Amino acid sequence: MPYANLPPKAFWKSCRETADFRMADLHDPAFPLPAGTKVATAGSCFAQNVRPWLEASELQVMDVEPAPPGMTPDVARRFGYGLFSARYGNIYTARQLRLMIEDCMDDRTDANAVWDRDGRRYDALRPGVEPEGLASVEEVLFHRRAHLRQVRRLFRRSQVIVFTLGLTEAWVDATSGHAYPSPPGIIAGRFDPARHQFVNFGFSDVKADLKAAIDLMRVDNPDLKVILTVSPVPLTATASGGHVLSATTYSKSVLRAVAGEIAAEDTGVDYFPAYEIIAGTPFGADRYKSNLRDVTASAVAEVMKVFFAAYGLTLPEMSGAAPAILPGQDEDDAIAICEDALLDAFAGRG
Repeated sequence: MPYANLPPKAFWKSCRETADFRMADLHDPAFPLPAGTKVATAGSCFAQNVRPWLEASELQVMDVEPAPPGMTPDVARRFGYGLFSARYGNIYTARQLRLMIEDCMDDRTDANAVWDRDGRRYDALRPGVEPEGLASVEEVLFHRRAHLRQVRRLFRRSQVIVFTLGLTEAWVDATSGHAYPSPPGIIAGRFDPARHQFVNFGFSDVKADLKAAIDLMRVDNPDLKVILTVSPVPLTATASGGHVLSATTYSKSVLRAVAGEIAAEDTGVDYFPAYEIIAGTPFGADRYKSNLRDVTASAVAEVMKVFFAAYGLTLPEMSGAAPAILPGQDEDDAIAICEDALLDAFAGRG
């Protein structure tokens, strides 16, 4: 019988009989992650929770755009420093990632991807990293070109990229093809319904974009490995016309399926089940804060406990604090820096 010799982790009943649902058996890494490995982080806002844990570990976390000397931690976060391994801000979709890497490879910037607000100029492809804007289009493009060159340097030097997939929904510029992390008009810019189109990427779209992004990163670094995760954070809002619960289920299902399939096809890609550890049926709402959206510090700690154990690394001591919490903040008030969270302001207007 094909099920007779399967281990306990293969059966729901056996897992349910343990207090932690056999978390120690959840992940079998596709490749080793030795101490000293040069690791880069990128992705949606949930990924901001990962970097502090990795920094406290035996791994070497890359940062090609560190905060200027003397800048306080809270100001640095507001300006996009220290959230990821470069100042790209949140990369919610595989399309964003692919287009950013294409821009890196071609050393390409576009004046059409500059937004205006109150006379200040914003990089539409990372609008949150300069919360006060810049003085001119030329200054925005100068900063973006410098940023892209650092990102390409990051891909060349890193041994492993940890990328967290966040969303399938995006707003795309029909003229330029740009995929924005936030629709125009939320942080800066002006929404044009004839130009700015809503897209909900399907499985084939996401897989093609993610595979292309990985292939492009390996042009400069053929041995680069990738660890994929899926954010357990629900959508703040959906423009699909459906219920936000159904939209969240669709989005996470597509992302999880794509990550699993690419990992199955590519020995240099691993899928780590952070999504299951937090949003899985055995755990539910206990791993979210009172808004049922932001993940608790203890849940993040559980994810990293499984991660470090699976890769044979020592679990660092984080004193129980959530990485995204600033000194003096209460956990319920602390959230990662996320453009999509700003959509909450529109609730109740319809």
